[in-house]
Amino acid sequence: MKSAVLKTIAGAVMAFWLLGAGFALAQSTPTPAPEATTAPNPDQPTPAPAGASVELTARPCAFLEGKANRDEIYAAIMGALATIRAEIDKAGLKPADHPLAVFLQADDDGFKYRAEIPVDAAPIGKTELSASVKLGLTPASKAMRFEHRGAYDDIDATYEAITAYLDEKGIDAQDVFLEEYLNEVKTSDDPNLQVDIYVMLK
Repeated sequence: MKSAVLKTIAGAVMAFWLLGAGFALAQSTPTPAPEATTAPNPDQPTPAPAGASVELTARPCAFLEGKANRDEIYAAIMGALATIRAEIDKAGLKPADHPLAVFLQADDDGFKYRAEIPVDAAPIGKTELSASVKLGLTPASKAMRFEHRGAYDDIDATYEAITAYLDEKGIDAQDVFLEEYLNEVKTSDDPNLQVDIYVMLK
């Protein structure tokens, strides 16, 4: 994998579980990555399957940017999403899809991320819902989708598998990665978590 961020995640960090919700996904290949058919085993994370090519389409969203260390990233993202939901409700907006997190930067101290929740439509003329929750668009890009089914604490194994796959195929990626949360669990060690990981391509 040629991406500096993914190398940092898979190598130096080893616990990167990159980012909520909602892209309109137009599949550019007929068959997506297969869904897990058995219950996840918390002691053996499901490896990432071969990626499915997708097109991420920009959509209106409410977002909050933050930074957190490796041990706190899941709780930080879930807290950010809760803050966004409260502001969306207060503004009378409607969530349009699953929440997601966009990972913008990784270093030894942690991750810079943007938690996002797509909305049906953003208020005309407004750029923010509060001092911390802004309005904007989800990223648009060609991407590859991979799956993680299992505890967030174990997502490093999935990222290692993704890195190996991209290296093997000679695929170049941008330094931006996304996680879409198909469900949300209270703790990072809950084995029932379902996350789709998007690697944005150059």
